[in-house]
Amino acid sequence: MEGKEFALHDVVQMKKPHPCGDNRWRIIRMGMDIRIKCLGCNHSVMIPRKQFEKKMKKILKKAEE
Repeated sequence: MEGKEFALHDVVQMKKPHPCGDNRWRIIRMGMDIRIKCLGCNHSVMIPRKQFEKKMKKILKKAEE
């Protein structure tokens, strides 16, 4: 998976938008599962890492170091 280097607190774009209409998500937990939070409505979702890597489109903003 080249080009899919993501880190905690990165803002990512997923392939499908959230039902609220926003397509920006912040990574708030990493491990075997990834928890992401919608930046439109603050709803959070936990999905397996493999599924997240498949559904992530691109990184919009890298986390501040």
